[in-house]
Amino acid sequence: METKKDSFCKALFHGDIREDILFPYPAISNDEAESVRMMIDGIDKFRPNVKSGQFDRDGAFPDEFIQQVAELGLMGLAIPESYGGLGLSSTGYVRVTEEISTIDGALAVTLGAHQSIGFKALTLFGSDAQKKKYYPGLASGETIACFALTEPGSGSDAGSIKTRAVLSDDGTHYILNGEKIWITNGSMAKFITVFAKTEEPDGQGGVRDKITAFIVDAPAPGITYGPPEDKMGIRASKTTAIHFENVKIPAENVLGGRGKGFKIAMEVLNNGRLGLAGGSLGGCRRMIKTAIEHANTRKQFGKPLNNFGMIQEKIARMVVDTFAAESMIFMTTGLIDRGDCDYSLESAISKVFTTETLWQVSNETLQILGGMGYMRECGVEQVVRDCRINLIFEGANEVLRLFIALSGLQGPGQELAEVARAIKEPLKGIGLLSNIAAKNIRLNVVGVSMLKTHPLLKREAGVLEDYVGEFALQCQKLLQRHGKSIADKQFACKRIADITIDLFAMSCVLARVSSIIETRGADKCEEEIAMAVSFFTVANRRVRGNFKSIDRNDDDQLKLIAAKACERGHYGWDVV
Repeated sequence: METKKDSFCKALFHGDIREDILFPYPAISNDEAESVRMMIDGIDKFRPNVKSGQFDRDGAFPDEFIQQVAELGLMGLAIPESYGGLGLSSTGYVRVTEEISTIDGALAVTLGAHQSIGFKALTLFGSDAQKKKYYPGLASGETIACFALTEPGSGSDAGSIKTRAVLSDDGTHYILNGEKIWITNGSMAKFITVFAKTEEPDGQGGVRDKITAFIVDAPAPGITYGPPEDKMGIRASKTTAIHFENVKIPAENVLGGRGKGFKIAMEVLNNGRLGLAGGSLGGCRRMIKTAIEHANTRKQFGKPLNNFGMIQEKIARMVVDTFAAESMIFMTTGLIDRGDCDYSLESAISKVFTTETLWQVSNETLQILGGMGYMRECGVEQVVRDCRINLIFEGANEVLRLFIALSGLQGPGQELAEVARAIKEPLKGIGLLSNIAAKNIRLNVVGVSMLKTHPLLKREAGVLEDYVGEFALQCQKLLQRHGKSIADKQFACKRIADITIDLFAMSCVLARVSSIIETRGADKCEEEIAMAVSFFTVANRRVRGNFKSIDRNDDDQLKLIAAKACERGHYGWDVV
């Protein structure tokens, strides 16, 4: 039986700040840090080989370029050394992915599609025999991997896939039929993680459809590909449809057991989202560097741009939000590396926050560069195009917000259901009712306390304490008001998700800056303390606004306007 793991973010919904998870802020080991630095040095030396603008215009990486990337060891970053990989932890892997993204977004996507999700199911659920067979080729780059889940009729709704695999009468193989679309690395992958419907026993003498994950070796009879997609960004990465017609799959290529595919897909995406977040972080680093170089050298009205307040504000906000994103990402990779924490919400939050931060940072960088930024030669417009997809794939940010809210509310919802049952049988439920009453008194009267934050950040810790207590009470109120129908209240769920994102970001910034102060001393941390204060100032406004909007909002008006517009089919006003 699987042991229930602790979750920092899920505890927030109960009004708890799990300082034992938050502190100390995770640190990479000295030995691995040295390995990561060596990889980063190698990537830096490789930069001149990356003709990013040319690859973007051509819509492809040359085959010899992909081979050079493989020779750097970038195809097997997290594969154990015994199989030819580098054996990096989640923290090390994401840090290297971040560095790759400072060079080229399409390259980061190609490598991420290979290992963040492409063969991640093999890593998480594969048998020893499967790993022994496939890991060496995947690590060397001889075998490229891809992840085939999305279909013409199913994107974020993974449960609605139509691709089907039928077990042969002798049980030795499956026959696969179906179509997958928008598959990164699709046409060049020899290792395809495919998800398909299979008939499985229902426990009552019948069968029902469930999703099963398979390793499909390519090329193979029955596998064909659509033409390369003509994309807005990440144009050098290969994106194609894959068609399966009576493709024969050995039964031993089932991953993680029959009927377990939905869980496997969700776990792969939970884990893989951090690679995407790390890639977005690298994009932020690149854009900040570009913006600062321009602001330092470009003069207007006789002064460098960096002397103007509105430019200073843009650069400062870019730096602060990137620091917050970085703090969240490496807190979450630390949780993965610990191995005893549920990181599903933290991973989704990191993906949402960091991809939206990069979108904002790249847009502000283009604005700082002005007309120069709009020209292709500069490269900023390519980053703007490249990063837009990040808000969509590996879980659209709107869907992830629902996931964050509904997953977090599940615990308090179960608690309230137990209270309802206890009220019906008060003698049996008196202990539960007493515990709930004590908890609500604590949240309303005593509040939440943090003991491990550095004293210099006491005011910020106090803000977080107040908000976590209020958050739990607001979650209770929403559940009492809507019950199970909360899943249909997307306006409310979005507010809950956005509050959760900010609370996690505030927590990670507190933990990280506290750790930095303790390591360096307060007199050497003026900038980090300023960033913490600045981030809390802005996040404070967002959280406070979301709390107020739970009861006072324009939701009904927005629904009416949207319904009327959709019924009409177009914008309905004109002046003539």
